[in-house]
Amino acid sequence: MLSRLAALLVPTAGRLTVTTDPGAAFAPGSLIVANHTSVTDPAVVLAALRGLGARPVVMAAAGLWRTPLLGRALTREGHIPVHRGDRRAARALDLAAAALEEGRLLLVYAEGGIPARPDAAEAAPRAFRSGVARLVERTGAPVVPVGQAGARRISSGSVAKQLAGVASAPLRRPALHVHVGAPLTSTGGRLATTRRAHGAVTAAWRTAAAHLGEAAAGEARSARQAG
Repeated sequence: MLSRLAALLVPTAGRLTVTTDPGAAFAPGSLIVANHTSVTDPAVVLAALRGLGARPVVMAAAGLWRTPLLGRALTREGHIPVHRGDRRAARALDLAAAALEEGRLLLVYAEGGIPARPDAAEAAPRAFRSGVARLVERTGAPVVPVGQAGARRISSGSVAKQLAGVASAPLRRPALHVHVGAPLTSTGGRLATTRRAHGAVTAAWRTAAAHLGEAAAGEARSARQAG
């Protein structure tokens, strides 16, 4: 349902293009890892993945399950609520590992949230948390890196600005791009896996941002923030 809904709505909000690396594929039980910049980018990524024949289970903020109708639909389709800073967080990893072992595709946002910036500009992915590496360690799942750019043009900043952005997007129809990289297999411990995944998602984001002409500006912004 989520993938189908995203595929219907995203073309009305922007102009989505998709590219892939040679060898990009979604083997059963793959862990899809994408950069996270906006509340709207999961829809952009799901629409792109559906066009490539992939319909993943999503790990998402538990607050979405409190939304009437949506919460029941998310539960029914096997999507996984993430309770950050809560003892139930470990349960989310158990459910994610079970989904991968059943051969399902799983979409994860390893940064753990979206940047608190008021502008709509691009920036390189922030440091990853350990969840991706822990799932790879438990299941041996290949990691498929995904980079998206442009979602902040739909929605970014304060809640009021986000709502205004979503409302005006069908008129503005900003450019959106998603790039899918070739899968990675585990070749080290958690730290090495986290670094490789972050590097691959950053490379995929760089390709996506370059399609929008924003890669150089985004990397300069990230360097300033890191300094």
